[in-house]
Amino acid sequence: MPLDADDVVAHADDAWVDHLVRFGFVAYGLVHLVLAFLALQLAFGHRSGSADTRGALAELAQQPFGRTVLWLVVAGMAVLVLWRVLEAVVGHRDDDGATLWAARGADLVKAVVYGVVGWSGVQVITRSGSSGGSGSETWTARALALPAGAVLVGVAGLAVVGYGAWTAWRGLSDRHREHLAPEGLSGTSGDWLLRLGAVGHVAKGVAIGLVGTLFCFAALTHDADRSGGLDEALRTVLQQPFGPWLLALIAVGIGLYGVWCLARARYLDR
Repeated sequence: MPLDADDVVAHADDAWVDHLVRFGFVAYGLVHLVLAFLALQLAFGHRSGSADTRGALAELAQQPFGRTVLWLVVAGMAVLVLWRVLEAVVGHRDDDGATLWAARGADLVKAVVYGVVGWSGVQVITRSGSSGGSGSETWTARALALPAGAVLVGVAGLAVVGYGAWTAWRGLSDRHREHLAPEGLSGTSGDWLLRLGAVGHVAKGVAIGLVGTLFCFAALTHDADRSGGLDEALRTVLQQPFGPWLLALIAVGIGLYGVWCLARARYLDR
């Protein structure tokens, strides 16, 4: 049956949205690949700078056409933020009750994550993110100075730990397969993509959980210096027995998560 004019317009609009979301995931995957490279450098003692999202964006900025690439990353993150907010507001039409609100909440959390990456990119471009000390330590110190500040920091830490656990669970439970279209799941290549995605989700979940754990320690000790972002979490891993090898495994996993983002861009299933 031929499509009428309204169907053609709707199909064209969906195609444009798919292209924009794919662009966003390519940018997100690139950030994770650079982050994995920095974490590997840290694991083997070849890096003194930050091995976190801002450090990865700063590394991108130093490459040929780096500022252009960084602006593209910021644009990609803006696309993903807008997409997730729209999904939270008008999406999930087949869900209701607790399932609907859980899906909307997950969309908003992801929008915040993408927004943080994008804002970090803007800070790197404008050089406003190069001040001494980590932003997380500054935020934690201010929060601890408030009445019930330790409780606020502790709740934030537990929320971050929970997000990390949820990310790892999606990999372990095979739920990440929901993000790939059927052609991306078929055959041997599909099996490998799912395995890589599972390892990537678990590694990223572990890294996020470590960040949340640092916030919880800061809340318990009332010491902002015990908090920290991803760079501090990775350096904490480095200080443990077999630290370099553990950190290298996490770095490889983060890199695989970047590959997963590229695969998701290729076989997008919104």
